[in-house]
Amino acid sequence: MENFYFSEFVQYILNGIAQGAIYALIALGYTMVYGILKLINFAHGEFYMVGAFLGVFFITHFPPYLAIPLAMMTAGLLAVIVERVAYRPLRGSGRIAPLITALGVSIFLLELTRVIAGPGARSFPQFFDNPTYNLFEVTGSKFAWLDGVVLRKSQLVIFISSLVVMSTLWYIVMKTKMGRAMRALSMDFDASKLMGVNINAVIAFTFFLGAALAAIAGILVGMNFNNVEPYMGQLAGLKAFTAAVLGGIGVIPGAALGGLVLGVCENLVTGYLPSSYRDAIAFGVLILVLMVRPWGILGKPERVKV
Repeated sequence: MENFYFSEFVQYILNGIAQGAIYALIALGYTMVYGILKLINFAHGEFYMVGAFLGVFFITHFPPYLAIPLAMMTAGLLAVIVERVAYRPLRGSGRIAPLITALGVSIFLLELTRVIAGPGARSFPQFFDNPTYNLFEVTGSKFAWLDGVVLRKSQLVIFISSLVVMSTLWYIVMKTKMGRAMRALSMDFDASKLMGVNINAVIAFTFFLGAALAAIAGILVGMNFNNVEPYMGQLAGLKAFTAAVLGGIGVIPGAALGGLVLGVCENLVTGYLPSSYRDAIAFGVLILVLMVRPWGILGKPERVKV
């Protein structure tokens, strides 16, 4: 009986890490844009939704190894267009106008998707024959106390893909010329402009990168739950923003940590309490953390110029 309860707990943790990895991928886009522009891009959750629908389209017509990069690039290019048309003209006009514009862009992308793809859910193409693995299924071995822990193939893909994508992001930000420019803008926007940094190119690349990460998150969720729908970006985007704030908005490792914490908390609540408490407790965790550390788990206090 004790083994059963322990394996059940491990199962919830495993599911939570998979869910948290999705939140982390979306949250990274929020935190990168905020780190440079101090803009909360509330349209970002819709790029997660658009990426999922692009995944349905491209996987239907191309093999997955080609379809997934195409979906990520298309979502990224759409984000670049949105930045150029909707956000760039408002740069330097304060924070309220871009915030309202972001909400407008969110509604526009949602309604555009509803017109093109329809208001109903779409099934996501499946390419796994056997959807589950049974870990430690050999009873009597030294791992028998984990017997019954199940890992779906789609969850394994989420783990591997998230690790690869986050490692690639770390390399881009820390080891490339564009990454150094991104870090310079996040530290001092005006000084970077005076030093000759092409701020328009860096900001456009940041939007491209964030939308591409959100798109692969949407594809992974579609693969895991077998369907996508136009409203999937609303709550997921809000949860990912919560994860970014929880970890420390503007801090890339904080977004990843916040996503994992939120995902694990949600799944533990779903496992041991009524599932209707899941969202309330998830946001309650955010409130408790911010009461102790208003700047987030990995964030640093920031002086605001008045």
